[in-house]
Amino acid sequence: MTVPRQTAETTEAAERVDTLIEARWIVPVEPQGVVLEHHALAIREDRIVALLPQAEARQRFRAQRRLSLLQHVLIPGLVNLHTHAAMSLLRGYADDLPLMTWLNKHIWPAEARHVSPGFVRDGSLLACAEMLRGGTTCFNDMYFFPEATAEAAMRMGMRAALGVLAIDAPTAYAADAADYLNKGLAVRDSLRDQPLISFCMAPHAPYSVSDSLFEQVVTLAAQLDLPIHTHVHETHDEILDSLRQHGARPLARLQRLGVLGPNLIAVHAVHLDAMDIELLALHGCRVAHCPVSNLKLASGIAPVAQLLRAGVTVGLGSDGAASNNRLDMFREMNLAALLAKGSSGDAAVLGAHAALRMATLDGAAALGLERKTGSLCVGKQADICAVRLDSLDLQPCYDPVAHLVHAAGREHVSHVWVAGKIRLADGEFVDIDAAEMFDMANLWQNKLLGGFGNGSKPGYVSMCD
Repeated sequence: MTVPRQTAETTEAAERVDTLIEARWIVPVEPQGVVLEHHALAIREDRIVALLPQAEARQRFRAQRRLSLLQHVLIPGLVNLHTHAAMSLLRGYADDLPLMTWLNKHIWPAEARHVSPGFVRDGSLLACAEMLRGGTTCFNDMYFFPEATAEAAMRMGMRAALGVLAIDAPTAYAADAADYLNKGLAVRDSLRDQPLISFCMAPHAPYSVSDSLFEQVVTLAAQLDLPIHTHVHETHDEILDSLRQHGARPLARLQRLGVLGPNLIAVHAVHLDAMDIELLALHGCRVAHCPVSNLKLASGIAPVAQLLRAGVTVGLGSDGAASNNRLDMFREMNLAALLAKGSSGDAAVLGAHAALRMATLDGAAALGLERKTGSLCVGKQADICAVRLDSLDLQPCYDPVAHLVHAAGREHVSHVWVAGKIRLADGEFVDIDAAEMFDMANLWQNKLLGGFGNGSKPGYVSMCD
């Protein structure tokens, strides 16, 4: 498939650019299915100003920096649609346990004892480093002390959507529902001018949020034009409890409360019947599919093939490192495609181009950021990932997009740009002190091993639910 050459119309853009990247392949994601060979991408300031053949680019542009990536594929920066970034400090802390044992005996006590602005900042710094190294340029986070997550994301030069958390339970972060909302909205107000930071309303889950609090969230989301990001239909027990307490499945209850709509990001959405899928499709809801975490916690396999057939937009998320244990969007793409094929019995379901779109543009659209990021189009911000396809383990390469989903991994990511600024070059961080990250991780590991009591703090809610 061919597409018209993309160029900016201004004379200035045609004469001078800051960066010109030449690549063996460019996969813009928009339009879907397109692979451009031997093309170049031009960046001025934070924007993409042209996509055109390399020979023409060399004649047309004077670039301050020119980079030849002769065996690489350029793709949009990956979008992680569901994270608890700070929980990177709990990576591998309690593996291979049943969900409630994992939560009650390990994760909840750890969070109750140690969650603080410092914990969140440092854990989020570690998460941002991991995500950038793996080609992720944008993440959607739900956790306590979002101002600390914002501090980490801005320091690392990453794009972040932060949750205005809402829970009907006290924690070290907030005393009650009003306190959660007031603190989250204050953070949003203080960061409204930060170009890489955006926000979502983040009611934790139907089992931890009352009807009245959901109604407040819906009102605020409409007033502030924000997405709503919530866990839903993750386990069988969640649905049974909702039927007992509310006389309805969680999604039916959320419909009654006015939560369902195009701004809803339904996280996990594992246990869906035909009516649930119909509700999501009817209201234009988006789903954040977390295949690795769903399997590791034995939550189940989301019916992605059925969701896609119904027209539901599905993005990909990693969940937190405590329940994954990697913030690796390449692995999420691969497993999402394989599970959709295996569970549906249809090998044609969720092809490579569709899986890449789920990890880029579909995630950006769920966050309301599709005009800024998620595809390589003129006028969008230059959030870009370059992947090397010249290593022996990737030979031969007949289809670079199939390679991205089924053969390559985050270890093949060589360069990353966020809003036109390079954050990773030849596999090495730019302006990021890796040694400092190691020291920080070791410090927290020693603190976490310094003695936990058993049992959960009463009323404590973990974000990883």
